[in-house]
Amino acid sequence: MMSSLKFILSLKLKCFGINNNKNSGFTLIELLIGMVLAILIITPLLGFMINILDTDRKEQAKATTEQEIQAALDFIERDLQQAVYIYDADGLTRDWSNTPPTNSTVPVSGIRNQIPPVKEAPNCKQTNTDGTVCTPILVFWKREYLAESVGVTSENDSVKDDGFAYSLVAYYLITNPTGGNSTWSRSARIGRFQIRGKISAAYSNTKGEDSSPGFNPPPLDRTIPGSTLKEKMNQWKADSSKAYTARAETLLDYISTSGPAITCPTGLQGLGTNTSGFYACVEADKVLAKIHLRGNAYFRLNNNNQAQYSNSVATYFPTASIQVQGRGFLPTK
Repeated sequence: MMSSLKFILSLKLKCFGINNNKNSGFTLIELLIGMVLAILIITPLLGFMINILDTDRKEQAKATTEQEIQAALDFIERDLQQAVYIYDADGLTRDWSNTPPTNSTVPVSGIRNQIPPVKEAPNCKQTNTDGTVCTPILVFWKREYLAESVGVTSENDSVKDDGFAYSLVAYYLITNPTGGNSTWSRSARIGRFQIRGKISAAYSNTKGEDSSPGFNPPPLDRTIPGSTLKEKMNQWKADSSKAYTARAETLLDYISTSGPAITCPTGLQGLGTNTSGFYACVEADKVLAKIHLRGNAYFRLNNNNQAQYSNSVATYFPTASIQVQGRGFLPTK
């Protein structure tokens, strides 16, 4: 009975072309043809995927740079809105002097040698060991409030009030061409330096009495020669008995060092190099500043300090600008 069933089953398998006694497979030629076809199909798909990933990487670099520039401008705008005075090129390109010129009682003075890098800060010096170079672009005085810095009836009073203090704020373009500072890119970055004075109040407490080394108050006293605010403010002098301990803290990296020239509006003085990625136009008398920023997403992608601006890669150098009027309160004396 079993032998009959096996015979019938073998006949059926033969009818369907199935040989239960032989293992079939691919020949070498079939394998080679399959591999060639797979390569012809997969290679273009792989190239397409690589191109998509590379495009996405470039777009992400541009988007990140644009977002960082806008965030930095928003920060600078809020800072500048508290300004009571902004230095123009006259103040930042002259050294302090107390010698009036002939036929004048007012010194032709400036603060160039009173702020970093001439008067050195820890990471902003005339000759930094890491090869970085600090250039002041935007320098201003602001009047800021400090919460609970004043006692109501005495300096130790548990009931506290807010007080105000003057601060000198400086924004720098810091270049790093040799890559000596490995923390930041070899393009450029923006650094922010600030020194603050004591609270001007009778019952200022420990918080209100805190003052940055090297700070001196702005020269607003009537004994300071000069009929204009600009003439007085340009005669500010740092406390020479104390070295600065404040640092120029980085606000934004990947700033371009090249680009189309920027022209300041009539009446405003330019500060910095007008083809760089950080440039300011200032009118000191109106406490007005226009700030221009240009990023370098191309450098972010290639990590190459030769990534200079050109029309062919202009989209990798996003730009933005703001114009701010200082609204800080300046009491007269």
